[in-house]
Formats: sequence, structure tokens, C-alpha cells
Amino acid sequence: MAINLFTTSRRWAGGLLVALLTTGYVYGQDLQVSDARASLLPGEQPGAGYFELYNAGDKAVVLVGADSDAFETVELHVSAEQDGMAHMHAVEQVEIAPGERFAFAPKGHHLMLIGREKALSVGDEVDVQLEFADNQRLSVTFDVVSPVSL
Repeated sequence: MAINLFTTSRRWAGGLLVALLTTGYVYGQDLQVSDARASLLPGEQPGAGYFELYNAGDKAVVLVGADSDAFETVELHVSAEQDGMAHMHAVEQVEIAPGERFAFAPKGHHLMLIGREKALSVGDEVDVQLEFADNQRLSVTFDVVSPVSL
């Protein structure tokens, strides 16, 4: 019995593609992102990414980072007020329980968008990959907005 390596390779690759797409699709259904917007300050100043993440799944998810080709670095941050002074610092992760909505919003958790790689203007869109502890990624399109619109 002769084996056609081209046909076998094509079938294997097709099966792998279906498995990858199915995994991402299911994960994307369990995690729902809404109101994704990137607020960019003028010049080279860092911007901030805001959105709401809803975990419709039956297991907690842990957001551990984000990445975008539009920025040198994307970090998870939180702003807080202590003794009348505003402070901001990086956080390692954010856990979202099943059925929980978690808001990344001004004066709270947000993505810090550092070092723009290309010019962006209000009305543009920018893709961001959210990274989770289980090595899953979720691609999200953020609308670029004016900081005064928040």
C-alpha cells in the first residue's frame, strides 16, 4: 500500500487548523469583550486601554498580559488613590470568576499602552492580543478615542 505524503500532510494540516480554530472559537465564546477603547495622549506619552471582560464560562480565567504590534509594550496596570494621592502600578494578573464581569476603566485597572510603533488617530482601530494563564490568547479590536471622551 502506497502512502501519498502530500495528501496525508494536507489532511493533517487541515485537521490541525480545524482544532486550532475550534479551540479559539470556544474560548472566544466563553470570554466576551465589550466597549474596547484605547485612549491615546498626544506625542510619545503612554496611552491606556479600557474594556469590559465577561467570563461566560464555568471556570475562572486569569489574564496575565497583553500584546500589540502597535505598541512596544502593553502592561496590566491599576490606578488607586491612597492618602489623597493618585498612584498607578503594574499588576501581574487579574482573575475573572465564572459569570463575573470585570471592568478595565479609568481610575482602575487598565492596559498601559507604551511606545507607539505607528501613528494612530482618533477613529482608528488597533488590535490587541489578551494573554491568559492557560496560554490562550484572545484578539480584541480597540477603537482609538480621545482622552476627553472618557
